[in-house]
Amino acid sequence: MSYIDGFVVPVPKDKIEAYKQMSLACGAIWKEYGALEYRETIGDDVPAGKVTSFPQSVNLLEGEVVAFSWIVYESRARRDEVNEKVMKDARMASYMQPENMPFDGKRMIYGGFEMLIDL
Repeated sequence: MSYIDGFVVPVPKDKIEAYKQMSLACGAIWKEYGALEYRETIGDDVPAGKVTSFPQSVNLLEGEVVAFSWIVYESRARRDEVNEKVMKDARMASYMQPENMPFDGKRMIYGGFEMLIDL
């Protein structure tokens, strides 16, 4: 079964294009090293909740939108191999610098997930 890395990040609306360009470059690197899928989405119908919500999870500010993203791998072991290569790739260095990120990386939520159901 597949393994998924998931991400939720706040993106300033005026930086969506920069986020898209960064994601296209990074996604190509992940795929080059063996990721099966690389998906980026921008919130369209993401209401603020009273108890929990995507906006609350990243402390969404005025002028920002939630991005929900995921990367699919064939297994956890393969994910670990791919991520090790990606993090060492010189093309990723500038994207890892907080001042170059088109979002606040301190408010990013991420984690690895085992596939439970795959229909």
